[in-house]
Amino acid sequence: MAIYQTMCTSFKAEVAQGLHNFTRTTGDVFKIALYVATANLGADTTIYTSTGEASGTNYSAGGIALTNITPLSSGTTGYWSFDDATFTNVTLSCAGALIYNSTNGDRAVCVLSFGSTINKAASNLVITFPPMGATDSVLRIA
Repeated sequence: MAIYQTMCTSFKAEVAQGLHNFTRTTGDVFKIALYVATANLGADTTIYTSTGEASGTNYSAGGIALTNITPLSSGTTGYWSFDDATFTNVTLSCAGALIYNSTNGDRAVCVLSFGSTINKAASNLVITFPPMGATDSVLRIA
């Protein structure tokens, strides 16, 4: 079991089917859930799962809602991201995360690997997303 950072394969087809709306104020609700190192997440992840999800003080199953940043394009690349997300005053351990569409069937979007286990004890865990741009955004289609 492992966490592999990737855009989920099912998401790629679902974007073409119009199943995800990332518009900032009128779009779907996307969430980020945290996972332990033994979770099995990767390109074949299709929906949010509680299997392998982190647990701890002030963390609720399913994670927290993200704030969308409306998609843009530059050259031949479409890109979008989210505002940074803060899990407030948590005590837990996690090694990765799943971003998923909670409005539309908990469909998986992408898996994030933190590269190592992060341990928090009654402190904030901030997920810092890269800046918006055709080469930097967390989600890009070229």
